Amino acid sequence: MKALFLDRDGVINKRIPGSYVIHPNQFEFLPGALEAIQYLGTQFDKVLVATNQQGVDKGIFSEMALTRVHEHMLEAIKTAGGRIDKVYVCTKLAKDNPPDRKPNTGMGLQAKEDFPEIDFEQSVMVGDSVSDIEFAQRLGMQAILIATKEEELEAYEQLTVAGRFMALKEYAESLKNK
Repeated sequence: MKALFLDRDGVINKRIPGSYVIHPNQFEFLPGALEAIQYLGTQFDKVLVATNQQGVDKGIFSEMALTRVHEHMLEAIKTAGGRIDKVYVCTKLAKDNPPDRKPNTGMGLQAKEDFPEIDFEQSVMVGDSVSDIEFAQRLGMQAILIATKEEELEAYEQLTVAGRFMALKEYAESLKNK
């Protein structure tokens, strides 16, 4: 089974550099993201979100606030005719290197446990950070880079990916043209 893993900030919604999306009213979908997710749902058996959200363990926002943001995101996607089958989150601090925090594979392995029919070799991870790409590679997935993080532009040059795009919408359009 083909699964699509999506990073959240910078792929689905606008990132807030140096900060976090802590309220639903701060969650701003990137242009074309809703339409892209709707289309991608027709191309993949499962559509999953895998997101690092260390702001929780930093004490910047609560798990309940994060849940409200995700409920808002999921409702908007559903209203637009798309779907997200499950959201996986790691709230642990990067410095602690927890197994669930990308680039570690814990969220992917949890998805495989929840949906045993997932075949990582047929699956795709779309992300905007080096850790997203490393996550995909460690699990044997195809890696798609949304190359918009100014602070990682130099690091992007070293990455081997199946595709580079400036938005999720561009990736979805590339699949339509195949």
